[in-house]
Amino acid sequence: MSHKLQITRFGEVEHWTLNDPATRNALTDEVVAALAQACARAAQDTALRFVVLQGSGGFFCAGGSLGSFAQAIGQALPTGQTDPLMAMNAGFGHALHALCALPQMLLVAVDGPAMGGGLGLVCCGDFVLATPAAVFATPEVTLGVVPAQIAPFVHRRLGDRLARQMMLSGEKISAQQALDQGLVDELTDDLPAAVARRISALRGAAPGAVTHTKALLCMINQAPALDLPAQAAIKFAANLRSPEAAEGLAAFAQKRKPGWAA
Repeated sequence: MSHKLQITRFGEVEHWTLNDPATRNALTDEVVAALAQACARAAQDTALRFVVLQGSGGFFCAGGSLGSFAQAIGQALPTGQTDPLMAMNAGFGHALHALCALPQMLLVAVDGPAMGGGLGLVCCGDFVLATPAAVFATPEVTLGVVPAQIAPFVHRRLGDRLARQMMLSGEKISAQQALDQGLVDELTDDLPAAVARRISALRGAAPGAVTHTKALLCMINQAPALDLPAQAAIKFAANLRSPEAAEGLAAFAQKRKPGWAA
C-alpha cells in the first residue's frame, strides 16, 4: 500500500487518509492505484463496517495530478495509435466506481479544499461531513480540461441543475453553500468527534442489510452507464491533447487569464 494513502484500523472502522500535503493530496497514479487496491481489499472484508476517507495537512484533495500527462498536453496523437491517456484516466473512473460500490458505509470527512477529482471523491460518500474551512470546486473547464470521470458522480450527488452550474462555471463554493446544496450533510468545527458521533448513530443499521442495500443502489445508479469510464476517458484524452488545454494550463501556471477569458 502506498504511504500516500495511510490506512488505520480501529475495530470495525478504517480511516483512509490521503497523505501527500506537499501536493495538497493530489490524485497521482500512485494514489489512485492505492485507493483501488484498498477498495478491492475492503470489498472482501466482512468484519469491516465503516470507511472514513479524509485528507491530511489541512487539505482534502487538490484533484488530479497531470504529471503523467504532461508530455501529451496540447500534442496530437500520432495516427493509428491507441491513446495511453485513455487507460490512465479511466483508471480513476474505475476507482470512483469502486468507492461507491464499497459494501461498507463510506463517510467522507472534508477539511480544506476539495477540488476537481477531490470533489469526485466527496460525491462517492454515503455521508459527507465538513469543517467551515472546506471549499469545493470543479475548475477543469477554466483550465481547458474536461471533468470527465467525476461528471456522473457530481451529477448523481447534486442533480442536473447544480451539477451543471458547478462543472460549467468552475466556481468555488463554501462549506455553507455545499451544505445548503446537499453536497455536504453536516458542518462541524470538530471533524473527528462528528465522524465518531455519526458512526455511533449508524451502528443501528445491520451490516448485511447495508451491504445489500448499497449493492442495489449501485445497480440502479450504474445500470444505464456501465461504460462511462471508457467514454469519459475518450473525451478527456481528446481534450487534453488540444491547444485549448495547453493554453488553459499554461495560463494557470503563469497566473494569467487564458486567451478565451481575456
